Amino acid sequence: METAELLKRVRKIEIKTRGLSQHIFAGQYHSAFKGRGMAFSEVREYRYGDDIRSIDWNVTARYDKPHVKIFEEERELTVMLLIDVSGSGQFGSTTLKRQTATEIAAVLAFAAMHNNDKIGVILFSDRINKFIPPQKGRKHILRIISELLHFEPTGANTDVSQALQFLTSTTKKRCTAFVISDFIDADPTTRAPRFADAINIASSKHDLVGIRVYDKRETAMPAVGLVKFKDAESGQYQWVDTSSASVRAAYARWWADTSEQLKATFTRAHVDWTAVSTDEDYVKPLLLLFKRRA
Repeated sequence: METAELLKRVRKIEIKTRGLSQHIFAGQYHSAFKGRGMAFSEVREYRYGDDIRSIDWNVTARYDKPHVKIFEEERELTVMLLIDVSGSGQFGSTTLKRQTATEIAAVLAFAAMHNNDKIGVILFSDRINKFIPPQKGRKHILRIISELLHFEPTGANTDVSQALQFLTSTTKKRCTAFVISDFIDADPTTRAPRFADAINIASSKHDLVGIRVYDKRETAMPAVGLVKFKDAESGQYQWVDTSSASVRAAYARWWADTSEQLKATFTRAHVDWTAVSTDEDYVKPLLLLFKRRA
């Protein structure tokens, strides 16, 4: 991509996403995340209305009464953006998944900037492609957007576990981490996410938020006859008879099963999440996510 064209695209995304962050997300972001970067203060007995996620189970077992951990809000929070740049991000019937992920990341980065938070980035595929340490400021965010627009990953597949393990090993202080991915990283036999253990560990150390980016064409297979498909991650080709009702039904089951398993994995790990379709406005699902957390 030519430098002039890159700068033009960066500026276009900045105008759109910065405006959203200022006028729509600013207050919602602060309400949803202001109490998530916390320093431990004390333990006290559970009171009606306390967040059950703050229960200290060791103290609860010792005194046979529920106790919760009390935290003090830290003045400066750190936001980490874990962004999937694998091959499947280059798919999209109207807008590429990677383009949607880029805009969501920019919105979150500007919202964090307005909240005076530091923003860091981990770009991953089946390996860690790039790590941008947390910093503040508009110039830093523009660098992030630029990287997302022109970055060429060195791996095509998806390994969410790698990204989560890298987060826990490099970020010792508790942070809010958004994982932006299509989460196409499931065991082919069980259809269960392969990152279940990693997300449980990361969630115990950090405040994780999952944002699933998908395309409507991935949810159902249209009946258009014999089609040659290419796997964007493995590079393999396969002929599929989409006119077969059994083939389309099998694909629909696969999508439903993997989606349900992904939802269950997030729930077990106590991770808030939302799903964003490339053909829809991402403002509404993000606002709903923020409001649930607030």
